[in-house]
Amino acid sequence: MFERVLIANRGEIACRVIRTCRRLGIHTIAVYSEADAHAQHVRLADEAWPIGGPRPTESYLRGDVILDVARKSGAQAIHPGYGFLSENTAFARACTEAGIVFIGPRPESIDAMGSKAAAKALMEKHDVPLVPGYHGADQSDEVLAEQARRTGFPLMIKAASGGGGKGMRIVRSEAEFAAALASAQREAASSFGDTRVILERYVEHPRHIEFQVFGDTQGNVIHLNERECSAQRRYQKVLEETPSPFLDDARRAAMGAAAVAAAKAVNYVGAGTVEFIVGQNGEFFFMEMNTRLQVEHPVTEETLGLDLVEWQLHVAAGHPLPLAQEQIKAHGHAIEVRLYAEDPDQNFLPGSGKLIKLRLPSPSRHVRLDGGVIEGDTVTIFYDPMIAKLIAWDVDRPQALQRLRDALMASEIVGPKSNIAFLERLSRHPVVVEGRIDTGYLDRHLDQFLAGDAAPQARNLFAAAIAALIHDERNVKANATDPHSPWARADAWRVGHAGKRIVALSLHGQRHEVEAYGHDGNYLLRHGDTTCEIQGARLGDDALSARFDGESLRIPVLTDTSRVTVHDAQGYRHVFERAAAFAWESKDAAGGNQIIAPMPGRIVLVKASAGDTVEEGQELLVMEAMKMELALKAPRAGSIASIHAAQGDFVEADTVLLRFAD
Repeated sequence: MFERVLIANRGEIACRVIRTCRRLGIHTIAVYSEADAHAQHVRLADEAWPIGGPRPTESYLRGDVILDVARKSGAQAIHPGYGFLSENTAFARACTEAGIVFIGPRPESIDAMGSKAAAKALMEKHDVPLVPGYHGADQSDEVLAEQARRTGFPLMIKAASGGGGKGMRIVRSEAEFAAALASAQREAASSFGDTRVILERYVEHPRHIEFQVFGDTQGNVIHLNERECSAQRRYQKVLEETPSPFLDDARRAAMGAAAVAAAKAVNYVGAGTVEFIVGQNGEFFFMEMNTRLQVEHPVTEETLGLDLVEWQLHVAAGHPLPLAQEQIKAHGHAIEVRLYAEDPDQNFLPGSGKLIKLRLPSPSRHVRLDGGVIEGDTVTIFYDPMIAKLIAWDVDRPQALQRLRDALMASEIVGPKSNIAFLERLSRHPVVVEGRIDTGYLDRHLDQFLAGDAAPQARNLFAAAIAALIHDERNVKANATDPHSPWARADAWRVGHAGKRIVALSLHGQRHEVEAYGHDGNYLLRHGDTTCEIQGARLGDDALSARFDGESLRIPVLTDTSRVTVHDAQGYRHVFERAAAFAWESKDAAGGNQIIAPMPGRIVLVKASAGDTVEEGQELLVMEAMKMELALKAPRAGSIASIHAAQGDFVEADTVLLRFAD
């Protein structure tokens, strides 16, 4: 086994690899960019080396610099993690030439599967089922348009190199094809440096089911069962689980055999994933092979009791696979979701900033957390904004889902906005609970998973107010010189008057004022025309118990000086921001007269000029930020007075990009 391993990655990926290496007694060497100088993977590794600037192209994608660190640090092997250089053929070859083991497949296997077009041609030769389409070398607009007509609509355009949903577009009519092709090619060039695409017939309401495969240098190849990844938004996986609620034993065996055949076709060594599109009738088609470990591999580990990174290390060291196919035995059900710094209500706009509070459930047999940040760390603009992966396991799917809901309920992120409330709604939605979701469901019905801006129910608002009141009373008593003094009371008492306090709370930007009389757990609350008598209120670490007009309730609540998080009877999260008791609303008079950058990024396209007359909702600029394209649209109809950004410009958040004439 190796004694010294360099991890050519960052964040939770590097931390996850380091943990296995440490358990095996392997000395770990981390690398880091300027933005990651204080990152957790740097602190966790036995030693760490700087490799360049904050952007991936200046650091984590610089194979020559990473190899130089490997030589100087005495690394015997490099683990690329998943992402960055993990599927880079040139880097894998360079490692071999330098006498350093690349912990991954052979370069030839990466080459064979790195191009979706070449992979499909190879799978066709080995009788692996394929979706009808075009994966040829001629990439002229005319040929692609003709092949699109032959394939038929709807069809899918995919970047020939890469994955992760980049460079993918669904086209439902011939009239949409040219614009969709140009957009896919542009995104593919930005993400992978390759404009080539393939065309596939679009399978309506498909499921996405992938198989974990593993091969060794002795020619053994097995699969480690499936993962269902059908809960997706814009081709990005949102929830992954194993076993699939859709597969029966016969179909699982057939798909597993096809996955092994695909891996054997490229003499595969190490961990890989063969991904399939599955129709509602059970017919399945090869989609692609990822020649690396996948982000969602923990669900496989939790049901099989294995450590796949340990397997990778053993295979890379020349050892045979630890188990044969018939020895793979699954137990229970596992589900994974990813906690992101993003705003689901703003089209999942990625966020950045300091994690002022990061509260996550305690790890246990039923809950696993794979993370790369802790409270006080900063989510930067330069990398994927994932905060942690949350994996829930139990003996069957219903219980695993409940474990997931409980874990999400115990989680809280303060700083950048997060997707926790979105994931809670997802885990309770009937199509997920009943296992009926397909890859397009979230995009078709996204409103069902978003909180929206509806006014809060009175009980939720009153629960938040009670939590705020008790929290404030505790602070007054804790800071009082004499806690028994009548002046240490926090109930706004005055001589001759009943004490009245105003608790101001904001939800979705709307201010709500609650009048409160009383103290120490007994209150009379009023909001508008609605009143409620509260008796015996007690606030614990994670719940409020009280009698609401005589009805005893326990409501999950998290509170601090800035906000109160309330879970309603359906388990949905409502985050109330604390506001000043006396305030007035103000509006930015220029809000409808300009377009500002929602976050730092690069301007990809400017689609208008000064003097143009535009309609409300018309796309005026396209910017690229945090691995995604953002379309910036006109807030109203009118005439453009000036444009303050050009194609290729890098802009900071809140930069004015365009102004309208008054």
